[in-house]
Amino acid sequence: MKGKLIVFEGVEGAGKTTQIQRLRHWLTEGAGRDLIPAGGPGVVVTREPGGTALGTKLRRLLLEVGEEPMSDRAELLLYAADRAQHVEGFLRPLLAEGAIVLCDRFTDSTVAYQGFGRGLDGELIAQLNAIATAGLTSDVTLLLDLPVTVGLARTQRRGQADRMEQANQAFHERVQAGFRALAAAHPERMVAIDAGGSEAQVAQEIQTVMTERLCLWYPALAFRPSASPKPLS
Repeated sequence: MKGKLIVFEGVEGAGKTTQIQRLRHWLTEGAGRDLIPAGGPGVVVTREPGGTALGTKLRRLLLEVGEEPMSDRAELLLYAADRAQHVEGFLRPLLAEGAIVLCDRFTDSTVAYQGFGRGLDGELIAQLNAIATAGLTSDVTLLLDLPVTVGLARTQRRGQADRMEQANQAFHERVQAGFRALAAAHPERMVAIDAGGSEAQVAQEIQTVMTERLCLWYPALAFRPSASPKPLS
C-alpha cells in the first residue's frame, strides 16, 4: 500500500472526532503538510461504522436504540459487515492511490467492545476481523486514553446518548481495560495518548508522535529545507 492508515481509538467521549479534525488540519494546512507527499487523494477522514453508504445504514442499526434488543453476536457480525464493506470499497482503493487516511475506530474497537466489553470469544473476533480486513492493519493507532467517568460525562453533556454510550459504567471500564491491554501488547503500532489535557495539549502530543512516524515513512521529505524549521502547531 502506498498510503497510510492512521486510526484513532478510545472510550466514549475520549475526543477522537475533535482530534481527527485537528490532525487533518495540521496535515493539510499546518506544519505537517511538508511531511507528507503532495498530490494524489491527500488526507481523507472516515469512520467505523459508517464510512460507506451501506455502512451509514449499518451505523443506524448499531447505534440507535431500537424496540428489539440486539444480541451480542448480532452486534459483532454487523460491525464485521461494516468493516468488510469499508475495507474493500473505500480504504484499500484510497490507500492504493497514496491517501493518508484518518479513521475513527477500526479492529481494536471490536476487540475492546465486543471482546472485553461483551465477553465474546477472542478467537472468534480475531477470525472475523481477519475476514473483514483481508489482512489490512493500521500503520499507527492513536489510543486516546481517558478515565471512563470523564468520557461518559462528556457524552452526557452532548445530549441524547446512543446505544453504546448507554451501556453501564462497568461495561465501559472493561472496554478501557481492553484498549490498554491492546496497547501494551502491540507497542509497535499502538501509541497511548493522554487525552485528559486540553484539546491543544492532546493535539500537540499527537503531532509529536505523527512527526516521528511521518519522518520514518517519508524520510526524503523530512530533510527538505522547508520541513525542518517549522514548529508544530
